Amino acid sequence: MTTIHANNPRDGISRLENMVAMAGIDMPLKAVRSQIASAVNLIVQASRLQDGSRRMVSITEITGMEGEVISMQEVFRYERLGLAGDGKIIGRFNATGVRSHYSERFKQWGFNLPASIYEPQA
Repeated sequence: MTTIHANNPRDGISRLENMVAMAGIDMPLKAVRSQIASAVNLIVQASRLQDGSRRMVSITEITGMEGEVISMQEVFRYERLGLAGDGKIIGRFNATGVRSHYSERFKQWGFNLPASIYEPQA
């Protein structure tokens, strides 16, 4: 587990690539991306919202490589619904409708999660 400062999960991957390049390691970009794709499972993005609070705003998983591109899928995201009278942001964490790549592994680990957790709330 580590922390990286980025604007979104894709930008976080790009910054990892740049750090490898700055280290002076002479590796082709495709090899760097392949190493990142095999080493990173999830990206949990936290952001400071306009009201000053910090929230998880995205859970994105790395699913592998497609050609020279790291493939990712966002599984959950924070949806802003409005503002409370005191200026605090009202929102909820919601599924995107994409089933996690790790669903079967969760079962093997003893977590029998219902398929409904991946269904977006209306």
